[in-house]
Amino acid sequence: MIRPSRVGLMHGAFVLFALTLVARSAQVQLLQTDQWRTRARRQQVAASSIPAPRGMIVDASGALLVESRQLVKLSVAPKEVGVDKRKPAAGAARLRALARALARAGVEPEWIARATDTARVWVTLKGRFLASDVTHVTAMPGVHFESVLERMPPSTDGLRRLIGHADDAGAPVDGMEKALDALLRGEPGRAAILRDAKGVRFNSPTEGGSEPRAGSTVQLTINRALQDIAERSLGDALRQVGATGGDIVMLDPANGEVRAMASRRADPLALAATVLTEPYEPGSTLKPFVAARLLDMHRARTDEVMNTYNGTWELDGRKIVDDHPAPFFTLGDVIRFSSNIGIVQFAQRFSPREQYELLRDLGFGVQSGLPYPAEESGRLPSPQRWDRQTPASLAMGYALNVTPLQLATAYAAIANGGELLEPALVKEIHSPDGTLTYRHTRRVVRRVMTEETARTVRGLLRGVVEVGTAQAASLATFDIAGKTGTAKRTEHGRYLAGKYTASFVGIFPADRPQIVILVKLDNPSKSIYGGKSAAPVSKTVLLAAIAARDASLDRRALSAAPMRAARASASLADGAARADSLVRVTDAGSLPYVYRLDAPRTQSATLVVAHEVPNVRGLSLRGAVYALHRAGFRVSIASFRLGRDAPLPRTGTGATTTPVAGTVAPAGSIVRLAFEP
Repeated sequence: MIRPSRVGLMHGAFVLFALTLVARSAQVQLLQTDQWRTRARRQQVAASSIPAPRGMIVDASGALLVESRQLVKLSVAPKEVGVDKRKPAAGAARLRALARALARAGVEPEWIARATDTARVWVTLKGRFLASDVTHVTAMPGVHFESVLERMPPSTDGLRRLIGHADDAGAPVDGMEKALDALLRGEPGRAAILRDAKGVRFNSPTEGGSEPRAGSTVQLTINRALQDIAERSLGDALRQVGATGGDIVMLDPANGEVRAMASRRADPLALAATVLTEPYEPGSTLKPFVAARLLDMHRARTDEVMNTYNGTWELDGRKIVDDHPAPFFTLGDVIRFSSNIGIVQFAQRFSPREQYELLRDLGFGVQSGLPYPAEESGRLPSPQRWDRQTPASLAMGYALNVTPLQLATAYAAIANGGELLEPALVKEIHSPDGTLTYRHTRRVVRRVMTEETARTVRGLLRGVVEVGTAQAASLATFDIAGKTGTAKRTEHGRYLAGKYTASFVGIFPADRPQIVILVKLDNPSKSIYGGKSAAPVSKTVLLAAIAARDASLDRRALSAAPMRAARASASLADGAARADSLVRVTDAGSLPYVYRLDAPRTQSATLVVAHEVPNVRGLSLRGAVYALHRAGFRVSIASFRLGRDAPLPRTGTGATTTPVAGTVAPAGSIVRLAFEP
């Protein structure tokens, strides 16, 4: 038997080992190529995500409101800067140079001390910096930087409430930033970073990547000039009247686009746009819609007289009081002087279903559909949940909650001829390459009144400003229509003593409206009445808007409108001969809109035309008032007295007028009616 030699065994072992190496090499290089190539890439190549800039948000004119800005985040490895065993002095000098450079960049001393402390391994500095401000820092050894995107918030408080904000990572937190995140966030890119044996990273010259894609640009309907005016005026108003908060909303009644939305609260934690999130009881600002529906249903006339019981009336054990007491009011006067007694009696002509449908048709009780995540729908109870007092409460603007935007949208229907429009906050959306992907178009929800009724109600609201409860909102040159509201405030379902919401909704100009403005003030301390506290704010806003060059007003249409002062001059010239004889009587029986023709307040266009005072002798009181109203005059009942529950007399023989029958007087003049049954 031949025994292998030791040399042979060694040779055999080497051959077997060589064959094993070859086999393994073949396996790795031929069979496992993709597996090992992937492992090598994971070790040598690091994928880095490049954040995408969020889309810009601009106003209706294209002015920038919100953008993402590229900044630099700094980190320092103190040992890389200052530890040099061969040259300790050089390391100390680099630390001092770093401290000076960081100070010039605006870094706080506390963080400079940390960044130059060689006992620390790594320090990420607080804050973000513009690349141009830290160029001298990033060039130093031991300083590491990373480009980051930071969302710059809107410049004003009202816009911040509406648009919201994003966190440090670029994620939306609230407001329109959150609602429109799918459009604004864009698509992040990808970059390949190579690592050497020591772990040092550098950009790969060959490895491919993808560029980030920015988000879409969103153009809002907000006009920045009007927004600034609204916010400044609201802030001034809160200080002047001592209110705890307030809201202003302005919108275009022709297309439903919101032009300004300002909110302010005493609570610093209240960050939402309360125009959309805090419903309230609107009070008397709801009364014009009751009148409009009755006119549409032919169940009332503007000159129809209602017994208002000298300002105090009891219904089902509930005492109803008017702030402007009078024995009688027409439907027009009920609106002008905000008579609770009058509007409750007129509203009794509705069935519960009809009254509910009126309020539902106006959009109350449902969200408007704006891209805002926390919008409230308000509250409108169904008739099944009403009690005996609910119809009267609804007529006076209680027992329901509406947001300021809902109410402004409803008034836009009066302004535009009777159509309830869907409000809009987004005007256009453009993709990153500029392609238009969305444009707002006018959208009609439903018709809530006829054009004729809308025109009539605008006339009544013009009277509110000219001679009624909102004279503080009157402009010298342009007619404005509007309605005041003063409502008690509730907390946990209970009305609070001495706490009120004062409001005013205006339509400007009254003839060809361009703006609907709602002003709401919470808990005003100097005057609780909307006509005294909220109406002057709307005047301030409108005057500033007229003076501003870029306030989204059609100045050609305004210049074509007849000036109020010119009409007043013509009216006074026509009536100059009778001015002294038409002094309005202010005795206890007169209505509260008494004034002189030559008073400082200008007259409306209705005084231009002259009419003959009709003969009302032998007519009933109601018939006499109707005849005078149809002739174009206002009526002051001077000597007739009724008990609180007494019916109107059917006939009378002692009806006399001042001026006497046959006298020619300007239309709109007050005729004093003396009536003896």
